[in-house]
Amino acid sequence: MVHQTPERGARNLLVNCAHAAAGDRLLIAYEPAKFGYFDADSVRIVSDAARQLGLSVDTIDVGFDPGNPHLTPDLRKRMMAADIVLFLARLGDQLRFSDMPPGKKIVVSFAHSRELLGSGFSTAHHAAFLELKTAVNTVLASASEISITCPRGTNVTGRPKMDLSAAGDTTVTRFPMSVFTPVPAHSFSGRVALSFLTGTGSKYYEGYTLEFDAPVFALMENGRLSGFSGNRVDVARAEAHYDRVSTALNIDRNFVHSWHAGIHPGCAYPWNMRDNFERWGGTAFGNPRVLHFHTCGAYAPGEISWNVFDPTIVVDGVAFWENGTFLADRLPTGPDILARYPCAGNLFAHPDRNIGMALAV
Repeated sequence: MVHQTPERGARNLLVNCAHAAAGDRLLIAYEPAKFGYFDADSVRIVSDAARQLGLSVDTIDVGFDPGNPHLTPDLRKRMMAADIVLFLARLGDQLRFSDMPPGKKIVVSFAHSRELLGSGFSTAHHAAFLELKTAVNTVLASASEISITCPRGTNVTGRPKMDLSAAGDTTVTRFPMSVFTPVPAHSFSGRVALSFLTGTGSKYYEGYTLEFDAPVFALMENGRLSGFSGNRVDVARAEAHYDRVSTALNIDRNFVHSWHAGIHPGCAYPWNMRDNFERWGGTAFGNPRVLHFHTCGAYAPGEISWNVFDPTIVVDGVAFWENGTFLADRLPTGPDILARYPCAGNLFAHPDRNIGMALAV
């Protein structure tokens, strides 16, 4: 077995994701560690790997502006001069659906630390997960019915109407690739079991996360939030949370935009989620134990997420996820993909189920 190191993860990012070649100009737009999200080592690790590959490296501190994410004139100018732009910063995630210069090779990294760069999340061949994403998309695009359940009582059904055009996904390349193309929610109805509400990483606001004392169900009808059921006090708090966020941001309160589940069994979160919900929400959604709805706002990714744990997803009678395990070998092309990329196959044989919380299910 090849030893996993952060340097190997950085090389996978540069070679297999960004397709970097000697002589390319790499711009790393980074967020300093003082903001508590990206660590202090990642820029150095990736920069060193890039220079070893013969790339020229430029770096720029883009800070973190939760209320007004934007590309400054200097950043935009330096992006235009680069062949590859890598965001080791939340700014890239905040703007991943918009405002990026066209025609540029732009990569947003969700591996925000030395630990994640050195884990199977980053070291497994990037192409394997691109192929798995395509395989899942193909199955979903031809499906007649999908059901989503979980041990806590989620029960959602619908017929997917996939948008596999460029408009249906983000405008940047993500590393690692950990989800399939979001499924539009307008044809789905049912109830979603929730233990908390948290933001999506699009905008940051006071009261970003709301935890419940007991399970709460979000009720959805054809992609619209119709209410909540559960403990009376928690239901009132949930309604007030949606009122406050939608009013403050002037967005469609009850719109449920889309959903996706994690496809990367190496995507672990080895920290306590409650220490930093923002960091957790920007990472753990790629683990197959998490299914993630984008809500509150008629756009991706919305501003409030619903997170379903240990989902079972049945597509036309076939369970491709069972209690949070992604059974990639059930995809028509799955066995071939896993055979050609043994690094990915090993992750599926030994998935990392640590998502930062202990669930009694």
